Amino acid sequence: MALFIWNDSYSVNIKTIDDQHKVLIGLINDLHDSMKVGKSKEVLGPILDELVNYTVYHFGHEERLFSSNGYPDSSTHKATHAKLIQQVKDIKNDFDSGKTVLSMEVMSFLKDWLGNHIMGTDKKYTSFLNGKGIY
Repeated sequence: MALFIWNDSYSVNIKTIDDQHKVLIGLINDLHDSMKVGKSKEVLGPILDELVNYTVYHFGHEERLFSSNGYPDSSTHKATHAKLIQQVKDIKNDFDSGKTVLSMEVMSFLKDWLGNHIMGTDKKYTSFLNGKGIY
């Protein structure tokens, strides 16, 4: 069973961003499923790499929308992105170095990390960007 299930409450009413959030949720679920069945570091590592890389890509997409549309809370949102990117990179680095193993605690953190970001920080830009004609 999936750890993180998308539902419409997560929608920010911007298709490209919703689609990217679904990819991130899918990566967290892939990581969780692989961890649960005891997949090796050789399987888990690349999924973590993809999660880090896609997070950077996704946040960059959001930030380009902010810049091109003059989103007034852009600097605060970008600072949040930088912190979240560092957190996921730290998980990956700790995993690679053997300092940490993937556990339900780490998986719950990743689920909450993304879910809270979408429901809190991301929901704040919906009306602004929708008002600029971005859906």
